[in-house]
This record gives sequence, C-alpha cells and structure tokens, in this order.
Amino acid sequence: MVRGQKLERLLWSIAFPGFGQLLNRKYIKGVLLIALEVIINLQSHLNKVIQCSFTGDIGGAIAETDYQWLMFYPCVYMFGIWDAYRDADDEQKPFAFLPFVFAAFFATAGLIFSPYLLGPVWLALIFCFIGVGVGIFLRKMISH
Repeated sequence: MVRGQKLERLLWSIAFPGFGQLLNRKYIKGVLLIALEVIINLQSHLNKVIQCSFTGDIGGAIAETDYQWLMFYPCVYMFGIWDAYRDADDEQKPFAFLPFVFAAFFATAGLIFSPYLLGPVWLALIFCFIGVGVGIFLRKMISH
C-alpha cells in the first residue's frame, strides 16, 4: 500500500476512532470502535470537558468529568489509531506498536493526576505526546 494511504488511515483514526478501520475495510472492527468512542464520550461527558478546558474553566472541566469512563478513552483511542495504521499495509515494522502503547499509558497516567494539575484535557494531552516520544525513542533503541 502507498505510504500516503497509510498516513490517511492514521489521520482518519486520529479524527475519529474507527474511521481508519472502515477505510481498511474492517467494518465490524470499525463500527465497534465508533460505538465505543461514542459511548465513552457520552458517559464521560468528554465534549463538555473539552469545552470547559478550551474556555479556561479547568475547575468546571474537572467537576464535569466522569473519570470512571474517561479512563477507558486513551486505550480505545490509541488502539484504534494503531490498528488502522497496522492494517493499512502488509509491511510490519518491528516494535511499531511502542509509541501507541506508551501514548495510551502516559495519557491514562495524565488523567489520574489531572484533578491536581492542568485538568483532564491538557494534562492527558501533554502526557500523550510525551508517551509517543518515549515510545519512538525506545523503538529506535531496541531496533538498533
């Protein structure tokens, strides 16, 4: 598969988990991920949390968050991205999963500490990017 198509699957999965799977013609997996994303989004009040965070109402975002549901989100989200990326072509790079795994782990850790620091959106996002960096670093260290 062309590199551009692999990037397309990755970007669609970032936009909405499950869309990359639909493009890869993995319809059951795609619909399941879309359903999980919608359920977790609604149950955790994620849209309201994002709205509060973007307007600077971090206290409101923390109060609105249902952490029991939101803790599922990073793993489902990163699994959807990794799965679409992996299924987009037959060439499997060794340890390509590491950035996705560490992003999910770090974002979840960010959610755990978010009531005490920057709130559920910003701290989880910052930790997610740190996790991607750690995963890329470890993949390069292990591969060489």
